[in-house]
Amino acid sequence: MTQNFKALVLTYKTAPVAVREQVSLNEAGVKQFLNFIRDYAVTTDVLVVSTCNRTEIYYVSEKDYSTEIFRGLALIKQIDAGFEQHFSQLEGLNAVSHLFEVAIGLDAQVVGDLQISGQVKNAYQWSADENMAGPFLHRLMHTIFFLNKRVVQETSFRDGAASISYAAKELAEDVTMSLREPKVLVLGVGEIGQDFCLNLVNSRLQNVMILNRTTDKAEKLAQKCGFRAGPIDLLQEELTKADVIISSVSGNEPLVTRELLKDIKILSHKFFIDLSMPRSIEPSIEEIPGAIVYNLDDIQEKTNEAVEKRKASIPRIREMIRGTIAEFEDWSKEMIVSPTIQKLKNTLEKIRQEELVRYMKNAKPEEAEKLEEMSRSLMQKILKYPVLQLKAACKRGDAESLTEMLHELFNLERVTEKK
Repeated sequence: MTQNFKALVLTYKTAPVAVREQVSLNEAGVKQFLNFIRDYAVTTDVLVVSTCNRTEIYYVSEKDYSTEIFRGLALIKQIDAGFEQHFSQLEGLNAVSHLFEVAIGLDAQVVGDLQISGQVKNAYQWSADENMAGPFLHRLMHTIFFLNKRVVQETSFRDGAASISYAAKELAEDVTMSLREPKVLVLGVGEIGQDFCLNLVNSRLQNVMILNRTTDKAEKLAQKCGFRAGPIDLLQEELTKADVIISSVSGNEPLVTRELLKDIKILSHKFFIDLSMPRSIEPSIEEIPGAIVYNLDDIQEKTNEAVEKRKASIPRIREMIRGTIAEFEDWSKEMIVSPTIQKLKNTLEKIRQEELVRYMKNAKPEEAEKLEEMSRSLMQKILKYPVLQLKAACKRGDAESLTEMLHELFNLERVTEKK
């Protein structure tokens, strides 16, 4: 099935932030999209990974459904055509390898970003929720998750603190270097917002106010970090005080707008760091004298010890990925012959049961037990050789002829598989 695995890939490498936010999907959007694909494509293994840095669609099918998939994305996001040019198409092992690199963090904007692993797990859960994860995707994802554990245990790739939220923390420190006690305003306490605040705990930025639509969440995080919290209703008041504003709020429209800032006088500088997708800080704010806006594309990877250690681990991780994919490919090839193996088992089991009926009519209980045990053992030994040969043929790529021979020898086409 690997040869039919396909991927449509849009990332920070192929599209600017303006395009990425157009096609970005939240959980509800992903599930709606999965249902659209179910209705318009013949596939049961679909994964949609949509984060601030990428929107990627994976599916298993002999047919290319990119046209239908793009049409569905345009309908759900209510956008015009043109975004398709930013997508790359991958197939087979190239698509499998790319998904491994995404889930492990090799393809992240900040190499080794821990958040992407959780985001891929969420995407897999959403596919399972919508019954769009078949045997191939289940096996592939659990293979990736197992490799992720090995990466943690066997390499330094997860050591140190390097992520989008950590890079934003370093940027906030850099831009406020000349300020004695800079005031920081954090908007939103989703995964990135929480991580950002936790990264601030041991930094020199301690005058922090957290605003969130759900005040309880903001207060719990503030208490944990030693900061202050309040409702989003205080936004304009807190914007006036803050030197740095970090926003990771989700929504279709910007939360921090130029209109909101029209009565605020910027005496020196205000720094706006937008970690949202779609963007929650209006880009035109930068036209205001003294206002400087950074978006996800502006947050460049910091060259620090943690990142260098992660980079040093990359050759080892790529080697681990190659080995794991080779094992997965063997399993994928064996899936082709699994129906034949099951039919053969059913045929032999039917013969065994028929013979037992003949010989157990007058048998004593202890004799019947021995006959049952002996016949099962005999069947397993008979099965062993053809199953091993079928699996070996899969690896050689010539299982088809052996499968046909077994079907003829045992008349397997007439066998109904057990439910």
